[in-house]
Amino acid sequence: MKYMMLIYGAEDAITQTEREECYGESAQLAQRLQAKGQYIAANPLHSVTTATSVRVRDGKRLVTDGPFAETREQLGGYFLIDAGDLDEALAVAEQIPMAKKGTIEVRPIVEISGLPEK
Repeated sequence: MKYMMLIYGAEDAITQTEREECYGESAQLAQRLQAKGQYIAANPLHSVTTATSVRVRDGKRLVTDGPFAETREQLGGYFLIDAGDLDEALAVAEQIPMAKKGTIEVRPIVEISGLPEK
C-alpha cells in the first residue's frame, strides 16, 4: 500500500543551517528507502509565503495568496512511500528528520483506476 507522509512544522522552528542538514538527512533516508524498494517520491516545499490557494465557487475561480488555513504549523514537504502496512509506514515516518521538531501526518493513498502511470 502507498502512504503519503505530510511533513508539518513551524517555518521558524529551525535555522537555515538546520534546514540544510534536514534536507541532507532526508536525502539519505530516501536512498535507504530506495534500496528497500519503498521510495516513490519526496520533496520539501518552498516557504508558505509562496503559496497560492485556488477555490471555485459558483463557477468562478477565486485565487488568494497564502495557504488555505492559518495554522501554527505549515506543510513543509512530503514523502510518498510503498509500505506493507501502517506499522511499517509509521516506522518510516519516525525517521523523517522533521519528526523531531514538527508533525508527520501519515495517510494511505486511495488508488483509483484511470490515472496515468508515471
